[in-house]
Amino acid sequence: MAAPRKYPDELRERAMWLALDLVEGSEKLSVKAACNRVGEQLGIVPDSPRNWVQQARVDAGAVPGLTTDEGARLAELERENRELRRANAILKSASAFFAAELDRPSLR
Repeated sequence: MAAPRKYPDELRERAMWLALDLVEGSEKLSVKAACNRVGEQLGIVPDSPRNWVQQARVDAGAVPGLTTDEGARLAELERENRELRRANAILKSASAFFAAELDRPSLR
């Protein structure tokens, strides 16, 4: 289960929009400088809008990286892989147990 978000979606959208406007607009600030300014204006930690802007740029294809959809798919595959490895370990130990039972001489 995912952790609850610290900031509402509306604030995230507004912060990203403001930061991207400063980066791509007439001021041409760096992403870091734009996010610092937006963070101060909105009263949030500057690293949060910087992360949101970077992920939005990756999702848009402007910079290389793992998109949100790819990240979710990767997390799902890793979770499934862990479950399958665990099931395999259980089956191996169960088969070893029953094989040992079959090798024991019968008392009947």
